[in-house]
Amino acid sequence: MTKSDKFSKSRRNALKTLGIGAGAAAATTLPLWARYAQAGTSEPIKIGFQAHKTGIGAAYGRWYERTTNAAAKVINDAGGINGRPLEIVLEDDGTDPKRGAEVLEKFATQHKTDVALGTLFSHVVIGSAPRAAELKMPYFVVSEGHHVASGMLNRWTLQPGITDVKSQVAAMAPFVANNLGKKVTMIFPDFAFGHDHRDFFTAAIEAQGGEVVAKIAIPPTESSFTKYFPKIPRNTDVIYHVMVGPAVLTFVKELGEFFGPSRPEIFGFIDSLEAVDINSPGLEFLEGTYFWEGMPRYAQAGQTEFDKAYRAAVGVDNNGASVSDSKDIATFAHMFGCWETLHTIKAGMEASGYAGAGDRTKLIEAVEAMTDMPESHAHPQGAKVFNGKTHQVFGHQYITKVGGGKLNLAHTTSIEDTFYPDEVDYTKQSF
Repeated sequence: MTKSDKFSKSRRNALKTLGIGAGAAAATTLPLWARYAQAGTSEPIKIGFQAHKTGIGAAYGRWYERTTNAAAKVINDAGGINGRPLEIVLEDDGTDPKRGAEVLEKFATQHKTDVALGTLFSHVVIGSAPRAAELKMPYFVVSEGHHVASGMLNRWTLQPGITDVKSQVAAMAPFVANNLGKKVTMIFPDFAFGHDHRDFFTAAIEAQGGEVVAKIAIPPTESSFTKYFPKIPRNTDVIYHVMVGPAVLTFVKELGEFFGPSRPEIFGFIDSLEAVDINSPGLEFLEGTYFWEGMPRYAQAGQTEFDKAYRAAVGVDNNGASVSDSKDIATFAHMFGCWETLHTIKAGMEASGYAGAGDRTKLIEAVEAMTDMPESHAHPQGAKVFNGKTHQVFGHQYITKVGGGKLNLAHTTSIEDTFYPDEVDYTKQSF
């Protein structure tokens, strides 16, 4: 049996403990001291959680925190990791790259965390990853940016719980070209995440015989957008939009006001409406438009038991809102990445026999050895394939259409639709 086979077998065994079955139910009936008695130590495994508590990513940070805490509770209720309880240590990065690096420093020197669980905004990840390598701190990010798989970062940084922009747009472009049109105007935020969309969608739509006729970059802190819309060429078939930050509702409303009833086709990434109710006044024009979603906000026909259990654990209803406040809309298309990443950390620690900081390299090697990630309670968004060389996961993408005040599933891509050639082999880098 090869090293990879051993890790895969160990990982499968580890993942079995993540299901809600007899073993998990039995574990939850034990008192805390008994659940962790089999471990060599009852000291908790500490996960340093780098969160956008403040700054332009605050809406994501709040739901990333909620999802991470829910995943930790599920893991602890089932016996923890290697018989030890899991503790989440949160620090606010302010959605700022300099503070992001400082947060990793605090995890290493003050909190003594075992690993760091990273954040969404790409400029924070890019600013933090070099410090993670210097500190020799495994840094698991939930970012979507292509910076991990591009080779820009380092062996200490992994993205095993959410797909990246390059894979997402590769899977979206055929649908856009075949169903909506081939002359596309792109509107995107003017920083690394938006630039990934600009570059990779341009290439992807050209491969489908289409073209991007205009690229409109908007500062992510912008609060008014009407002045940008006259730049949209008249021959535009499709407006492709992906915006982020606290002014996304304003952006979408002003887009509708600008075009009125005679609009081009519109394809958006749900980032433009994350944490925003699609039934908000002024968004009526979105009827019939399309969105990419990482995980469908609305529970769809044929809802899986995994989706149902995940929503219950995180406290989200079938409309993608908080069960305690129907106006509190989740960042549902992204936050699952925290849940899945934390379960991947658990699986990696169990496969590697992780006991402490001295086993960090073994943990990374165990995750690098992972491949198939079946749809499960650990992976409620859907099945995935992890590429250990590039440290990037690949999975299904979802296209939904606005209709009747909901986002209704129109198309699900295959995992293979999202593949692209490797650009790096992190396993060849030394620790």
